[in-house]
Amino acid sequence: MYKLALLVGLGGFLGTIARFLSHQLVVRFYPVIFPIGTLAINLTGCFLIGVCYSWFEKSQVLSPEWRLFLTTGFCGGFTTFSAFTFESLLLMQHREYFYLSIYVAVSVLGGIAATYLGIWLIRAIG
Repeated sequence: MYKLALLVGLGGFLGTIARFLSHQLVVRFYPVIFPIGTLAINLTGCFLIGVCYSWFEKSQVLSPEWRLFLTTGFCGGFTTFSAFTFESLLLMQHREYFYLSIYVAVSVLGGIAATYLGIWLIRAIG
């Protein structure tokens, strides 16, 4: 049990660092009011968890422990749903309803599509 918790924690640590660095990179090149950094990270995280899920489903390459490390740990640390909800509330408080609508719709529908794309990609490969 402790070994699994440590693996998930290490994955979360690495995912969180990846999220921070990715967000800094995106906002450096796209400094806009729209929370594009968090959106890009959420969509990428959804894609990655779709790839992991499908890859693990079709092969027994990694142990259950490493699967937890990558999905619950890394992807869980990388995606930013809590930041998504906070930024949505900020947009609402600033009465940016147009941006709020786009952000919520693209995050949810784009996330579902990105997860499906990750699953489709791995299934198409083999």
